[in-house]
Amino acid sequence: MTQDLQTTLFDIVKSKIAGKDSLGLALSDVLSISQDAVYRRLRGETALTINEIKKICQTYDISFDALIEIKKGNVVFGYPPFDSYDFSLESYLEGILEAFQKLKKLGNAEIILSVNNTQFFQLMNFPQLVRFKLYFWAKTHLHIEQYRDQLFKHAKTSERAFELGKEILQIYNAIPSKEIYDPELMRGFLRQILYYFKSHLFEDPEYAIFLCERILLFSQHLKEQATVGKKFMFGTEAPASGNEFEMYLNETINTDGTFYYKSNDLEGIYITHNIMNYLQTEDKRYLTDTKHILEKQIANSSIISIVNEKERNNFFYDFDRTINAFKRKIEADLEI
Repeated sequence: MTQDLQTTLFDIVKSKIAGKDSLGLALSDVLSISQDAVYRRLRGETALTINEIKKICQTYDISFDALIEIKKGNVVFGYPPFDSYDFSLESYLEGILEAFQKLKKLGNAEIILSVNNTQFFQLMNFPQLVRFKLYFWAKTHLHIEQYRDQLFKHAKTSERAFELGKEILQIYNAIPSKEIYDPELMRGFLRQILYYFKSHLFEDPEYAIFLCERILLFSQHLKEQATVGKKFMFGTEAPASGNEFEMYLNETINTDGTFYYKSNDLEGIYITHNIMNYLQTEDKRYLTDTKHILEKQIANSSIISIVNEKERNNFFYDFDRTINAFKRKIEADLEI
């Protein structure tokens, strides 16, 4: 194995353990060698053997085939396969929470988000909206068999789901973020509600009105956070310090949803894929290119948190007007 590939393999392992353990201790356990022997390999003084490479790849679920094919223009992504989901709200939130808990352990973490239609973490403030979003994905886009003959029913979010959502919000809120929004915020979500209403897929058609009203609360809460430049949970007060929230408005459109994170020890990215799934990588070249694009996107956008009150008010006025327009369409049909 060349020194470059050995270094790349160690970098991948480092991202996999995400600060849970030291690289030397982790590899010492996997390879059954002393930490001194591990550090000789980390410094490039000793080459990994074939058996050692095999153990590392198997332990950390690394594709060696993909590793040796890495070259400029090729990137190795990870993703959760569809068969790993059971499509319950609880299991979906558990996966998100696990990723955020790893990020929380890293020092000086920061986030840059490019929001394509739905800001899923802010949506956690309203569990009913998260539940509908996941249901729509499973039934309408993926045609999961267990949802085939079901109507969407009003149901109280389970205590477990509520606590998971609360934990996710607490970690997300604690990490400073720069977030880029566009005029299409939640428009697709509203069209999904209208589609279910028109298709008679709500057990109670008036539940569509309830969802629209929750989106109005979502808008109000997002505006309150932008006004003070702080992230905080719905129904609570903004913190006196920390929880920095920089909200930017891109007046054209965000073509994808990108979640970039950086800390003292780790850098990575999640990209939305197949509607609600995601791709993830720590490839350094790809991260450099992506961060450069995000920075350009921010430079071409207008900051509307704390400052630019007129622009902020116009954005949320248009957003509320759109929500109310969908709500009136549904109300008019209900009255017929």
